[in-house]
Amino acid sequence: MNARPGQPPLVSVMLVNWNTREMTLDCLRTVFAQTTEMPFEVIVVDNGSSDGSVEAIAADFPQVELMAEAKNHGFALATNLSVARARGHYVLLLNTDTLVLDHAIDRLVAFAERQPDAKIWGGRTLFADRTLNPTSCWGRITPWSVTCMATGLAKLFPGSALFNPEAIGGWQRDTERSVDIVQGSFLLIEKTFWDELGGFDPAFFMYGEEADLCARARASGASPMVSPEATIIHYGGASTALFADRIVYVLGARIGLIDRHFPHWLKGYGRIMTLFWAAWRAALYHLAALFIPRFRERATQWSNAWRRRAEWRRGPPSG
Repeated sequence: MNARPGQPPLVSVMLVNWNTREMTLDCLRTVFAQTTEMPFEVIVVDNGSSDGSVEAIAADFPQVELMAEAKNHGFALATNLSVARARGHYVLLLNTDTLVLDHAIDRLVAFAERQPDAKIWGGRTLFADRTLNPTSCWGRITPWSVTCMATGLAKLFPGSALFNPEAIGGWQRDTERSVDIVQGSFLLIEKTFWDELGGFDPAFFMYGEEADLCARARASGASPMVSPEATIIHYGGASTALFADRIVYVLGARIGLIDRHFPHWLKGYGRIMTLFWAAWRAALYHLAALFIPRFRERATQWSNAWRRRAEWRRGPPSG
């Protein structure tokens, strides 16, 4: 139930919108329809959209606190700005390209109250066709994981927890479990702990910010957990429609995580292996496209990302 005036919300639901008007409206409808067990508030930051999002959200959801920004701050900084206004005991980060299913927010809060020592909580995500979207959680980036990515072992053995450790290969997200990273599309955290951590590092314009947050949280004693009882649909990638742009942001985020969380003597190795991974992917798709037409678009996008390596080889692009 939406918190009444003067009533403190238990949860502050935070969304960052950038030109995803219809998805955001659909998401908000499910938030209000499916969250019935506790008082909550919703804060939406609009990152300078040009698709009429601000007007549509204000018209359809006057109860939402809407922050209409003049420019695109990126996900991390926009989230920080909105959380500063949050009044809830918990803060829930929710992507605009999601749909809340079967009281998922209520269930996630109940899970958090059963597992308070985790300090960060997440759920299970599905694609639109209700098949598993495994990206609700990840393993941390390590020297071994970048080796598996760079050598193709993660691609060759996607179901292997050993050779695909970041994707936690082989686990269907169907049990409660501690994880290294809860994805920011559906991430619950206590407001006081968020403040203690200092929120997201705004250097991560898009991608990587939750991995960095969770790494700092673990260093402060957290043990993030996910539960299959809290399930949402997450379409994914709605704010980065051009695949090459998404690759650039992801690669830059990986370099940023290596610089912040690898031992000093392994930072150079991590950067080199990330560059090598991007180079061979571009070369492999280019070769495959010579014989298989369906790979041509992917070859073009990876080649474009490789040519743009000056944007990401030293860390997250600025946006």
